Amino acid sequence: MNFYQSLGYLVFGSRLRRLSETFLSDINKIYHKHKIQFDASWFPVFYILSRKDEVSIKDIAGEIGVSHSAVSQLVSSLQQKGFIKSTISKKDGRRKTISFTAKGNKLLAKIEPVWDALLKAMEALAEEGNKSQNILDSLSELEAHIQDKSIFQRIETIMN
Repeated sequence: MNFYQSLGYLVFGSRLRRLSETFLSDINKIYHKHKIQFDASWFPVFYILSRKDEVSIKDIAGEIGVSHSAVSQLVSSLQQKGFIKSTISKKDGRRKTISFTAKGNKLLAKIEPVWDALLKAMEALAEEGNKSQNILDSLSELEAHIQDKSIFQRIETIMN
């Protein structure tokens, strides 16, 4: 048992962060190896736009649960790279929406096979262990409980 495993819940966040960093690093290695100029951090915006013709920054922020500012920064970066464009909404002239450029659609066509392979690889990985098969359900359950009562609130309850 390694250091992190021996400390259990005391380093739960650290283990999740390490797992996330390893996961994202491997995904970025795949893009690099296949000469696809894509970064895993762009995934949420690309995925949402792959499913909708146009979407607002506010809608993306709400859907992925991050701040409007964080999405705005990512969108600005992707606009500078020429992958997405901002236009006045066809449905509401007061709103701006984003959509893919031709360059963004071309990149999307290159990355979708990576997403398919990733899904298959992760499903196979989860099947390798009895407990790992339920990891997504377990994560969803933890997220729901944390929404109901944060870790901060739980610690404060115990300490008071």
